Amino acid sequence: MVVAGHRTTNSRPFRNIDQLAPGDPILVRADAGTFQYRVTGSRVVEENEVWIVDQQPGHTITLFACHPPGSAQYRYVVFGELAAP
Repeated sequence: MVVAGHRTTNSRPFRNIDQLAPGDPILVRADAGTFQYRVTGSRVVEENEVWIVDQQPGHTITLFACHPPGSAQYRYVVFGELAAP
């Protein structure tokens, strides 16, 4: 799963994405239920590094937003894995 969100507009869902740390939970609620992922890492990439939207094998999640807040110069990317398939 790959999810992009805003840090400063449209209700700011990823305002504090840079505060997520390895081991932190990420909860995803869907019609099929609630799924818990665990953060495995993060990194800052250039705005043109579109590989971050490529889905990865396995049960993974990628979250990303512009970085720093209010700028589109970089992307802050958080990676995670499903905690209990």
